[in-house]
Amino acid sequence: MAEEEAFLLKEEDEGTRTSVPTQLMKLKRNQWWILVFISIFFLIFAQAIAVLLGRFYYNEGGNSKWISTLVQTGGFPILYLPLYLLPTSHSSSSSSSSFTNLFWIYLSLGLAIGLDNLLYSFGLLYLSASTYSLLCASQLAFNGVFSYYINSQKITFYIFFSVLLLSVSAVLISLDDYSDRPFGDSKWSYMIGCFCTVVASLIYSLKVSLTQFSFENIIKNETFSMVLEMQIYTSLVASCVAVTGLFASGEWKLLSSEMEKFKEGQVVYVLTLVGSAVSWQFGSLGSLALIFLVSSLFSNLIGTLSLIVTPVAAIAVFHDKLTEVKMVVMVIAFTGFGFYIYQNYLDDLKVQRARDAQAS
Repeated sequence: MAEEEAFLLKEEDEGTRTSVPTQLMKLKRNQWWILVFISIFFLIFAQAIAVLLGRFYYNEGGNSKWISTLVQTGGFPILYLPLYLLPTSHSSSSSSSSFTNLFWIYLSLGLAIGLDNLLYSFGLLYLSASTYSLLCASQLAFNGVFSYYINSQKITFYIFFSVLLLSVSAVLISLDDYSDRPFGDSKWSYMIGCFCTVVASLIYSLKVSLTQFSFENIIKNETFSMVLEMQIYTSLVASCVAVTGLFASGEWKLLSSEMEKFKEGQVVYVLTLVGSAVSWQFGSLGSLALIFLVSSLFSNLIGTLSLIVTPVAAIAVFHDKLTEVKMVVMVIAFTGFGFYIYQNYLDDLKVQRARDAQAS
């Protein structure tokens, strides 16, 4: 195979199916890796910052679950609409899928994202940033199952143990001693936070796998513009869900009072919400790009790595307690991540050998 072809191959063996967009077939191997690492950077750091800002919002007097839900998707016009208007983003943007199919894809995924964000907001309200982040690692275990059944992802020995270790880490953190509850609430509140976060992780994992399935089997046009379009319209639907909930619950009447009572002042209140919205959008872009470039399981794994990095920052910023359980969980989670990275290294060698054999 020529050197200018993409690093990934399209395989149809042993139940493995990895489809590669036409645009990626034009990339050199090092170019593909550059795009992957940029996407990883966006996902890890943006998601970590977003979680910390969300915890800061609650710590300083914020209490609106619907506002916390809205900022997770409401920033999409800031980052994506200007990019989508660029002429280069529209090349080969047509999809083989009908308008009706696209409408239902965007609507269903958007509704799922809206519910998912609300559950995450409840989880972050009742849990410390470090506990919340470590518990979210359960999403990789769910995604391992969904990827196998929905995306025909081959589950190798190393991927299995990666998923297993990250699942164990989520169980351990949920059984912690409740010593770092943000408001000193009851054990019941802590368990509600754990439940909401785990359910949200399940929905998120399902959404990621369905996104990959939609690109490969329905939209059939994995271009940059289609990735942006997917993000724009699903975020629009999810934001409408949040706005509807904000007004239906009556929380909108309390926002002016909440802003005035915010401990760090009204300016910081606004900057916190804006910063959260922008950070979530950068994280979403990184996640979608990794689905586009690699797979939903890889995207979810990198998101899980971010959730392992976040507790370290939370301990430094919010002085969350570094319990023995958290230290063990971090070690287990990083080990699980290492297993998956090693599997990708083996896949890299396999592809390189296939290239060399075909070239000779």
